[in-house]
Order: sequence, then structure tokens, then C-alpha cells
Amino acid sequence: MPLTLTMTEGVIPVGKEKEAVLKITNAFLEHHGLADNQVMRPNITATVHVLPKRATFSGGKEFTGVWMEWKVPSFALAEREVQIAFFAESTEIIHQLSGGKQPKDNIYANVVHTVDGTWNLDGIAMTNEELGEAISKG
Repeated sequence: MPLTLTMTEGVIPVGKEKEAVLKITNAFLEHHGLADNQVMRPNITATVHVLPKRATFSGGKEFTGVWMEWKVPSFALAEREVQIAFFAESTEIIHQLSGGKQPKDNIYANVVHTVDGTWNLDGIAMTNEELGEAISKG
């Protein structure tokens, strides 16, 4: 379940990207009750994009921001309590790694839910039911 973490350069110190991804991954798994799941852990993937300030905008003007976008099956990040708790924690992770300098209101998150049957795990396109069965084995 890929995370795309995009931020303006300087938000967090260079080299802290791995720590951000690990902490956000752990939070995702914990909030879904899957912290020790050996099927899910390796399937939480991430890419980090650090952009120059001249390439990040708000209201058409340059600014410093962070964007966390998840692509997940429709049953992940679907419960309101999980959404609230997970995104609060993820926001706090980035805020803390920035040394408290990155305003929380400039840390954004969203989720894209995939169409049932299009999730690829171990080279096999799986339905939500099939994916749930695979995860339950972890």
C-alpha cells in the first residue's frame, strides 16, 4: 500500500526521510491492528519526493508544505476513528521531525481507494476479500 510523501526541501533535516517513512508506516499498521502482520509490513511501500521551494505552492504562491498520499484498498483507512487518529499521528510525526517548525496546517494528507479486484499482492490481482484472506495469514 504505497505512501507518496512529498515535501518542500528543508521541512525535515536531510537523512530523516527514512525515519519519517518508518514512523508513518508503523503508525499505519498500528492503527489498523496489524503492527506484527508479516504479510502487510513488506507491502507498505513509500516514495519520498523532496522538492525545491520554487516548486511547492499554496494559493498560487510559493510556500513550504508536506503532502502524504496513500493508495489503499477500500477497507483501509475507511473507519472515521482510524482516519482521525492516524492522520493526527502522521501529522505530529512530520511536525516533530521538523523540529516543530513545519506548521501542522501545512501538512496535508489524502487517501485514494483502489477499485475492488485491482490490488496487486505478490503478483496477483486480488479482490478485497482475497486480500483480507492473505492479510489474515500474516
